[in-house]
Formats: sequence, C-alpha cells, structure tokens
Amino acid sequence: MKAEKGKHVEVHYTLHLDGPEGEIVERTTEEEPLRFVLGEDPMLPKFEEAVTGLSAGESFIVSIACSDAYGEEDNELFMEFPKSEFLGDDGELDDELFAVGEVIPMQTQEGQVVHGIVTEVKLNSLVIDFNHPLAGENLYFEGRLVLVSDPV
Repeated sequence: MKAEKGKHVEVHYTLHLDGPEGEIVERTTEEEPLRFVLGEDPMLPKFEEAVTGLSAGESFIVSIACSDAYGEEDNELFMEFPKSEFLGDDGELDDELFAVGEVIPMQTQEGQVVHGIVTEVKLNSLVIDFNHPLAGENLYFEGRLVLVSDPV
C-alpha cells in the first residue's frame, strides 16, 4: 500500500539542522514513531510530500528551507515582561522561572496557552521568545516509512 492523502502513516526519522552533518535535534524511537494521517494532521507540507507515494520500508531524505518550515525568527515575538507578573500562588516570585532557557507557559488574551523561552533575565524583567524553537532553521530529515494503513 502506498502512502497517500487520507492514509495513516508511521515514520521513523532523524532531524538535523542545515544538512546531514548538522546538529541532530530530534529522533524518533522504535517504540514511538511519528504517527499521522496524510493531508489531515498538521504537518510540514514538504515533509508530507517526501513520504507521499512511498510504501512501508522505503526511505526518504528531505531538506526543508526555514521559509517552508517554521519561518524566519520574528523579532516582534521577543517580549519583555516585568518579573512581578510571575508571582506564585503564595504571592512570592518564582525564582526558578528566572533562568535563561526556561520554558514558560503563558496565556494569550484569547485564552490560548503558548510557550516561550526565557532569553534574557534583567533586574526587574524577563525577555521571552515566542518564536517556534526551530524558527530560522533549515531542516534536514532522514527517515523511513514503517507503516501505511487505513485510518481507524
């Protein structure tokens, strides 16, 4: 059976930045392949194109420019917040949040939860990056289609 729109697929892959020699940033395991329905689940279109038409057991390689992946890093998505906005339930500041690299869940005005990464800690404020973690990165996937089936 070939992978086509509407089919459930499972893939194993390794994701590198910038090419086959680039840093590995993600890898599936035998126990946890990536599972999705082609054309229905939110996936990078170029990634879907790479697996479309393959049969189980076939390999793929796809390079995806940042413009076709998560876009360029947007400087407007770096936002500064006063530390006072991060009071714990006890009314005290949560000092554990005040470290570069910490992931902080925040809520938009519409109630949607978004995650930001602390990029700078200032005396009375934090700078938080709300870009996708792979924004500005060219992606290189090496993988293998392990299953094609009808959706359940």
